[in-house]
Amino acid sequence: MISPIFVFDIETVPDVQTGRRMYGLGDLNDKDAANALAQLRRQQTGGSDFLKLPLHRIVAISAVLRTKDAFKVWSLGTSDSDEAELIQRFFDGVEKFGPTLVSWNGGGFDLPVLHYRALLHGISAPRYWDQGEFDKDHKWNNYINRYHLRHTDLMDVLALFQARATATLDDISTLLGFPGKLDMDGSLVWDRYLAGEIDEIRNYCETDVLNTYLIYQRFQLMRGHISAADYREECALVRDELAKLEKPHWSAFLNAWPE
Repeated sequence: MISPIFVFDIETVPDVQTGRRMYGLGDLNDKDAANALAQLRRQQTGGSDFLKLPLHRIVAISAVLRTKDAFKVWSLGTSDSDEAELIQRFFDGVEKFGPTLVSWNGGGFDLPVLHYRALLHGISAPRYWDQGEFDKDHKWNNYINRYHLRHTDLMDVLALFQARATATLDDISTLLGFPGKLDMDGSLVWDRYLAGEIDEIRNYCETDVLNTYLIYQRFQLMRGHISAADYREECALVRDELAKLEKPHWSAFLNAWPE
């Protein structure tokens, strides 16, 4: 393992505060403002209500960190952490470990959202943005370069960078025998957030990031970076670590992932 592996996923809700200013929505409450933003977006796109990326506010960032000696899956910060703290913790991890970043559609969604929101909060991340100015080894193989693997966007790489060939995380997880989505998906995050269920959102984000990590291990097997025995050992380690956590969402994950 050349460098630590840092797999990440984010969950977002509409940035209704900025939306009110951008579109003159006055004093609409959060739910009504979000509905108005969705309607405006449908008018702009001819059908889709998926907001422009700068209008996505991050409410959860989950990660798997795999180093030579340890495995950890968790959500950054706490359920009370604001967006700026979550983003700062994410980039602090990059600054500290200089890891290989791994995501599913991170190049198309997660990282651009993190960029816009870090810009909003004035968060500095020199190691992440380095393209050879500080470390000449980063001139080509850096986090910004789509075609190198310092950031491995599994969805993008497996589709050979062809939008028409992409697949969902849930589909590929299910294809490979991993649990995939359990009792929640991204379309429910806003409603859960309005209901104050931030812990449920964080748990859901953690299961997504672990599915991504397991797919990454199969990817590493496919490209010859680990052996079949290594892959089996890694899956066994993940099962053991999840069992130690003794949390309902991990029990459900293990139940949906038969050996």
